[in-house]
Amino acid sequence: MKVIWQRDKATVRQVYETLREKRPVAYTTVMTMMNILEDKGYLKKGRAERAFVYKPTRSRQQVVGHMVKDFVDRVFDGAAGGLLVHLARDNRLSKDERKNIRRLIEEIEE
Repeated sequence: MKVIWQRDKATVRQVYETLREKRPVAYTTVMTMMNILEDKGYLKKGRAERAFVYKPTRSRQQVVGHMVKDFVDRVFDGAAGGLLVHLARDNRLSKDERKNIRRLIEEIEE
């Protein structure tokens, strides 16, 4: 999805070539993942000459929001606090991020 959001549209080959610059990946794996994303409604494909061109159907923010919600539901039984505690204990949150979270919580509670 990141590659397609960056490019606005892309073929399987273009996504494959971009991903391959960073790590080894099989063309068929990229094709399978893009078909799954299309089945889930995150991508839409159309024909351009001899290849399918995929476009995102949702913004990055919408997709990330859905994925985080799904992850929290599956892993933390819907309790987002468990995720935050894990991130805080694992030192994944910077001081500024922790400060912003406190501020957001205070704004919500007002």
